[in-house]
Amino acid sequence: MSIFSTLLTVMRKELRDLSRDRRTLALTLFLMPLLYPALILGMGALGEQRVRTQIDKKLEVPIIGAERAPNLVAFLATHGIHAVEAPADLDAAIRSQEIDVALRVDEHYEQDWRQGRPALVEIVMDSTSRAAEIPAARLRTALSGYSQQVGALRMLARGIDASVAKPVNVGTRDLATAEAKRSSVMAVMLPYLLILTSFIGGAYLILDATAGERERHSLEPLLTTPAPRGAIVSGKIAAACLVGLATLLLTLLAFKLSAQLSSDIGRRMDVSFLAIGKILLALLPMLFIGTSLLTYLAASAKSMKEAQSHMTWLMLAPMIPTFALMVNPVKAQLWQFAVPFLAQNQLLLKIIRHEPVSAQIWAIYLLAGMGMAALFWWAAVHRYQQEKLAIAG
Repeated sequence: MSIFSTLLTVMRKELRDLSRDRRTLALTLFLMPLLYPALILGMGALGEQRVRTQIDKKLEVPIIGAERAPNLVAFLATHGIHAVEAPADLDAAIRSQEIDVALRVDEHYEQDWRQGRPALVEIVMDSTSRAAEIPAARLRTALSGYSQQVGALRMLARGIDASVAKPVNVGTRDLATAEAKRSSVMAVMLPYLLILTSFIGGAYLILDATAGERERHSLEPLLTTPAPRGAIVSGKIAAACLVGLATLLLTLLAFKLSAQLSSDIGRRMDVSFLAIGKILLALLPMLFIGTSLLTYLAASAKSMKEAQSHMTWLMLAPMIPTFALMVNPVKAQLWQFAVPFLAQNQLLLKIIRHEPVSAQIWAIYLLAGMGMAALFWWAAVHRYQQEKLAIAG
């Protein structure tokens, strides 16, 4: 029997064993494809609904000393911000988040106003409260508009053009493409979720095919056959990669379908087949790296429980560059496309943002990724060459 025939035989055997456990097969293939789109699109839709609701609805703001600034209160009302009576202990109500934001008019407001001095008003809020972000922004914007309007009228009353107080007129020209703006929602958590899916997509099959069979004493008969160990390892890895590839493809297709059915946030995502193909190509090296690494780790474990213990740090590994880039974004450089996890993040961000990816970047990325996968494959084959592998712990 040739090496390729042995590889196919082992691969079919592992896939047949997985197909017998229908519940595990269903969870492996359909849990992440259904969960991730629902998670990202659902969270995005809830966030947009919250912003839209808090911007459009009437905002009731407790104002201490409202009688000192009747014109200001009337101006705020025209912007949907209505004054209500403040509680006895306003600070305690803010800290307990019973009230999102409040306004305090200074005791000397009237005197300062008449004398043309800046009159003090204080926005009272808890900056750590997420619920206070939008109401505070609405109140701050309205107060800024009132201040500019009154200042312009004061200068006009003195025969001065209000524009002299604004020597520099600052404008903004946004060069972001429409595609990059539409896909900005995807650039937050989608790279991490896709990298994680590709990295551990075939985890159950490869752990069961090595550590599980070793624990069940069914690996030894397979290793006593004259089949080359390299073909046996490759067959198991190929079966796990096939399952991982199916999971990835179903996940991307689920994103495409859910984005097309979505009324708002999903329509801002590029889910064309070309984009899906690029993302799939970018994730293939990580799929091979994760499966080969898991094969080596599972072969080094004495039991299924010990092999599963590696999943904790393996799931954290893709998270490190993702959150590091969220906190401290860096410009993409050529060397970054040779670093595992960081390379996937940077390449996926380029694809999602519709930025051009040069042939040099693709070459470095694919060579580095496949090279590392080949290294882990060699380590797994070397581990299978050891006779003690067939001995259960």
